[in-house]
Amino acid sequence: MDSRIMDLLADRVLELGPKPGADSPYRNFKLTRDEDGIAWLLFDRAGTSANTLSADLLEELDAVVTALENQRPTGLVVRSAKRSGFIAGADVNAFRGASDPRAVETEIGRAHAVIDRLEALRVPSVAVIHGFCLGGGLEVALACQMRIAIDDARFGFPEVMLGLHPGLGGTVRFTELVNPMQAMTLMLTGKTIDARRAKSLGLVDAVTQERHVRNAVKDAVFGRLKRAKPGALNKLLNLGPVRGFLASRMRRETEKAAPRKHYPAPYALIDLWEKHAGNRSAMLNAEKASFASLMVTPTAQNLIRVFFLREQMKKAAGSGNKVAHVHVIGAGAMGGDIAAWCANQDMRVTLADMKAEPIAGAMKRASELFGKIMRKKIDQRDALDRLIPDMDGEGVRNADVIIEAVPEKLELKQKVYASLEPKMKPGAILATNTSSIPLQDLRTTLARPERLLGLHFFNPVSRLQLVEVVSHDGTDAGMLKEALAFVGAIDRLPLPVQSSPGFLVNRALTPYMLEAMMMLDEKTDQRLIDAAAVEFGMPMGPIELADQVGLDICLDVGDMLRSKFGDTLPPTPAWLREKVAKGELGRKTGKGFYTWKDGRAEKAPLPETGPRVSDEMIDRLVLPISNVCVAALREGIVDDADMVDGAMIFGTGYAPFRGGPLNYARSRGVDNVVSALQALMHKFGGRFAPDTGWEAFK
Repeated sequence: MDSRIMDLLADRVLELGPKPGADSPYRNFKLTRDEDGIAWLLFDRAGTSANTLSADLLEELDAVVTALENQRPTGLVVRSAKRSGFIAGADVNAFRGASDPRAVETEIGRAHAVIDRLEALRVPSVAVIHGFCLGGGLEVALACQMRIAIDDARFGFPEVMLGLHPGLGGTVRFTELVNPMQAMTLMLTGKTIDARRAKSLGLVDAVTQERHVRNAVKDAVFGRLKRAKPGALNKLLNLGPVRGFLASRMRRETEKAAPRKHYPAPYALIDLWEKHAGNRSAMLNAEKASFASLMVTPTAQNLIRVFFLREQMKKAAGSGNKVAHVHVIGAGAMGGDIAAWCANQDMRVTLADMKAEPIAGAMKRASELFGKIMRKKIDQRDALDRLIPDMDGEGVRNADVIIEAVPEKLELKQKVYASLEPKMKPGAILATNTSSIPLQDLRTTLARPERLLGLHFFNPVSRLQLVEVVSHDGTDAGMLKEALAFVGAIDRLPLPVQSSPGFLVNRALTPYMLEAMMMLDEKTDQRLIDAAAVEFGMPMGPIELADQVGLDICLDVGDMLRSKFGDTLPPTPAWLREKVAKGELGRKTGKGFYTWKDGRAEKAPLPETGPRVSDEMIDRLVLPISNVCVAALREGIVDDADMVDGAMIFGTGYAPFRGGPLNYARSRGVDNVVSALQALMHKFGGRFAPDTGWEAFK
C-alpha cells in the first residue's frame, strides 16, 4: 500500500494508550495504564457518538478521580475515545425548563467539586484534544495542567448563544491562563478558534499530529514539554483599576451587538470578571450563583428552545442524501449565491445563464465568500473548481437537482421548463426558488409535474439557514424526501410547506413591512419605525429590511399577496410604486429609503427631543407576524407550531431570545395578544382582525 495512504489512515486512528480490558468498572470511561506508569483516562459516553457532560457522567468522573488519588500514577492523560472530538459541552437537555436558581446552583456546585478535584490531583495531567472541545469540555481541559491539541482541534465557549456564560470554572481558569482581553472576547462572542490560534493565545501548550501523541504525552509528563506560561501582561490586566476601565469598554462593545435588557449573560460575565478576577475562590463561587440565575431567565430558556428547534429541523432533513450534482439556472443575486453555497458544501455545481456577465459576477462573489469562510487557500481553490460556469446549460443532463432562479415571471419560468424538461435524467428533481408564484401555476405545462417542488432560499444565502421546501398536492413523496435530505446535506434547515401564496416566511413578513409603510404615510420618522422593531429584538427594522431585500421585490410580493388575501394586508402606498419606477430599489442601487455605502445604511441618530418608541408601535409591527403564523397553522400550510417558530428565527432573524412569534404569543398570553389585535383593529382597521386560529391555539 502507498505509504502516503498509510500515513493518512494512521492519522484517522486515535492513539488511545493501552487496550482497555473488557471488565471496566465504569460505564462512560475507560482507565488503563501504560508501561511508563501513565494513566490513560478515556471519555467514552455510553450510547452516543459525541461526549457531553451530564450529572451522571460527572458523578462517575468523581469515582474515577478517587481511584486516581489512590493509585498515584506517574502521569495522567485525559482524552476522548470518540472520533467526533473531545467533549462537545454540557448536555443541554438538563437545562430545559429550569426554574429554581437554588436547585441549579446546588447541581452546578457538585459539578464544580469534581472539576476542582481533577485539577488538584498530585500528578502531571495532560489533556489531548482532537475535534471539538467546547463549553464544559474546554473547562475539563482547563482543569488539566497541560493541553496538547491535534491539528484539527477547535476550541470555544458557545454558552453565550444559550443565554449563559461558562459555569464549570471556565470564567476563572480561562482568564488566568490567557490574556483576559482575548479570553473575555471569546467568551462574550461564543466564537471558536483552531489549534494554531489556541497555541498562540497560550490556551494549549503544543500542537501535534495523531501519530506523535505518545511521544508528546511522555514529554509532557516527564517535564520536557515547553509550557505556555501566562505573561506579565495577564497579571496587569487582571488588576482592579485596569479591570474597571476594560470592563466599561467591553460593555460598550457588547451593547452594539446584544442590548442588556434582552441578553443579560454577557453583562453578567463582565460583572463577574470586573468584581472578582484575581480572587480565585470568590470568583468560582460567584460564577456558580451567576450561572444559576441566568439559567432561569426567559432569555436563556428561549435560546435553549431555539437550540432544540435547530436540532428538530436538522432531524426533519433526514439522512441519505443522493444529490451530488446541482445545476442552477439564473446567475443573479440569488441563483449565484445558491450555486456558491452548494459548491462550498462539497457539491459539484454547474451555473447557467443567458448572458456571461451575471455568471462572471457570481464567480467573483463566490470567490469572496470562500475567502471569508475558508482558511486554507487549497480549500478555496477546490470549492471554486467545483463551481463550473455553464453557458450552454449542458449540466442539466447529469444534474440530480436543478434549481431554477430566474426572475419572477410565470411565462419566463414556463419557457425555461419547456426547454430543460426533455434533457433531465429520470429521477432528477426540478426545484424552483420562487418566492411568490404558486407551484400550482408553474406545473401546468410540465410533462412530469410530480417532480416539481420549491426550494426557497433566503438572502443572504450564506447567513440565513432556512430553506422552505415547498410541495404541491401532486409532488412525488420520494422526491420530497430527497429534497429535504439535500437541504440537510448543504448544512441548511428545511421547512416543509404546502404551496400557497408567500409560503410561510414572506407571508408573515409582508404585513410587518407594509405596516411600516403605513406608519411612514402617517409621517412617522423611518428611523423611529426601525428603532421600534430593534427595541423588540429584531436584527434590523422593517424599513432597512425592505431596502436590503429590494423595494421592487417587496412591491411584487406585496401585490401578489394582496391579490390573494385582500384587506387582511395593509394597502401598498402609491409613493412606493413611484420609488420603484424611479429605480430607487434600496441597497442594490445605493438608494432606497436610506442611502447605502459599502453595504451599510447611512443613518443619522434620532433627535434627542421628539417622539419615542411606543408599545403600540411595536405591537403594530410584530403582532401581525404572530397572527399570520397562527393562520398558516390553521390552514395546514405548516403542520407544527415549533417548526413555524424555527422558520421565522432561522429565515428572518426574528428575535431569538423570544423563542419565535408563536412562543412570544404563548408567553405574553393568547388572550392578551387577541385583545391587543382587537384594539388595533378598532383604531386602524380590519387588517388587524385576529385570525380564527387563535381559538384553538395552545
